[in-house]
Amino acid sequence: MRTRPGGIAAFAVLLSLALPGCGAPAEEPAGAGGAAATPVPAEVSRTNEPAPEPESAEDFLDLAEKAMDGESGWSFSVRGEEGLTLQGRKSAATYRGAVERAVGRAALHTQGVSTGSKGRKRTEELYVVGETGCLKEGAADWKPVSPADPETRNKADDPLAVLAEFRSYAQAAGGDVEVTTGAGGADAVELRVASGERKLSEVRGRAWAQKARRELAPTAGQLREAGIPVEERQLTLSGLEEVLVLDAATYRIRSHRLDFGFLIPHSGGSIAFEQQVTHENQGPYEGAIELPAGAC
Repeated sequence: MRTRPGGIAAFAVLLSLALPGCGAPAEEPAGAGGAAATPVPAEVSRTNEPAPEPESAEDFLDLAEKAMDGESGWSFSVRGEEGLTLQGRKSAATYRGAVERAVGRAALHTQGVSTGSKGRKRTEELYVVGETGCLKEGAADWKPVSPADPETRNKADDPLAVLAEFRSYAQAAGGDVEVTTGAGGADAVELRVASGERKLSEVRGRAWAQKARRELAPTAGQLREAGIPVEERQLTLSGLEEVLVLDAATYRIRSHRLDFGFLIPHSGGSIAFEQQVTHENQGPYEGAIELPAGAC
């Protein structure tokens, strides 16, 4: 879930994998002990060969998808911060929450609290099950929402979607993902994409830049409503870093962090937009994720 001075944001999913092997022991010569030895079927002997070590980003993503598919659901904690800075004055909001995500079915539940610069708190809870969504904001009643609606997509937050997103980064021409084994000690694998300051028009074709652009969209809309023009061709990506950390032994997701910013031209200067969101895996989730009874 994302925070912003008036809202929160992002959503999606995908999973799969397979195994290998090779080699067979020699037969014992006939007559050495009397009767001839029975040949060992090649299919059986190949299972003794260890699987090759993962090397590429896609190798690790294959293993991560299989590992995350091994449970009926997962629970993640979420924390985030989003802000706008103009002429040294910053308006920001923070978010703390949790998300439960089912595996094998389109079911997700998020809930949390955002806190604005002046300390005002706002609660939000969202269920998405199949093609139906149910949203509760503050003390208001539950209301039906469409998961396909852009506003709903900006309120939902699927922690498993990052696997599909990193795969798209890895499949880009030249590959955008840097893999580091032994990150944070010998028990972690880190997949990372990063960019320094660039005009958005220069990197617009990159999947990670498109993601950052989508995350900016709700705030850009709020600025336009306030009479501040936001033209994409003039935007500058001030920097971006997205990091996916896997457990080196199980390949389960440990954490995911997205940190980026934009510079928006305004009155001869610029408005700085910044966002940072971190998910941390809290372990398997076995509870049912269903729409609130009679609510939507």
